[in-house]
Amino acid sequence: MEETLRELERRALQELEQCEDSNQLEAWRLRFLGKKGQLTAVLRGMAKLSEDERPRIGRLANEIRDALEEARVSRQDALKEKERRRRLESERLDVTVPGWRFAVGGLHPLTRIIEEIEEIFLGMGFEIREGPEVELDYYNFEALNIPKDHPARDMQDTFYITEEILMRTHTSPMQARTLEKTCPSVPVKIIVPGRVYRRDEDDATHSHSFVQVEGLMVDRGVRMSDLKGVLTVFVRGMFGEDRQIRLRPSYFPFTEPSAEVDVSCPLCDGAGCRVCKGSGWIEILGAGMVHPYVLEKAGYDPDEVSGFAFGLGVERTAMLKYGIDDIRHFYMNDLHFLRQFRRGL
Repeated sequence: MEETLRELERRALQELEQCEDSNQLEAWRLRFLGKKGQLTAVLRGMAKLSEDERPRIGRLANEIRDALEEARVSRQDALKEKERRRRLESERLDVTVPGWRFAVGGLHPLTRIIEEIEEIFLGMGFEIREGPEVELDYYNFEALNIPKDHPARDMQDTFYITEEILMRTHTSPMQARTLEKTCPSVPVKIIVPGRVYRRDEDDATHSHSFVQVEGLMVDRGVRMSDLKGVLTVFVRGMFGEDRQIRLRPSYFPFTEPSAEVDVSCPLCDGAGCRVCKGSGWIEILGAGMVHPYVLEKAGYDPDEVSGFAFGLGVERTAMLKYGIDDIRHFYMNDLHFLRQFRRGL
């Protein structure tokens, strides 16, 4: 039996050297050291040995088992090191290879314009507010002096969710919401940037969804001249210090008196060109003094306080500032167009 055990040890060590991965190593362990392995099978024959031989053969069997287990662990470590080296070799990086140039994103032109507008009005002491895009009919129309049968609603046909809930047609509802919350405190000086929705046919100058900035100031003794002064500061900050503005009489249900505000054409400096249609002026926003009804509806006394409001389109401002002739460019996600406004995009 001693010769059988020595032969088994020799054969096991020889086959161990041929194991090249963990699967083969596990199969070797089961074949020689497992409960049903060859070493166990040999030891079952110890019952036939004499009492003098059993202790000696038992010690030899344990020595062989320990030697094979130690050899297995050593081979396992060697295979792990071999695998590690192979993986390191295959994953080796050549640090001399030029790196990839990643494209750097930038602000959308409309976002840039909104931030410029906010910066100008923050400098004049205005606060920035936001309001819900899904609005109540009351705040979108009724609180702004536009009752349900008012013809002005036809100019702002929008998307209704229910009879009393709709997608807001302008950011003006924040006039009513803000005045309700602040009443009777003054002054109130806010601008409200946000997206609005109307059932317009999409073309070069119209979109069913666009961005608007509402402005509101309410205090004691606010006059039309204050409105003109604030808008003059805005226009010169946005289009240049040499720009002029003019106010033309107009109509809005929630302001009285109301005006359309024009800026001297920055392309021809007021001389007249194709963009301004030869007039030297370009309309940029609507404005006026807050209607007494709007003040009363929010709880203010129109005999004690007054105010002005204005609304401007961000797309229209961007088109004028950057010389863009089609509003749809802002929403096409065309990198050739967007790269003009940010290096690296």
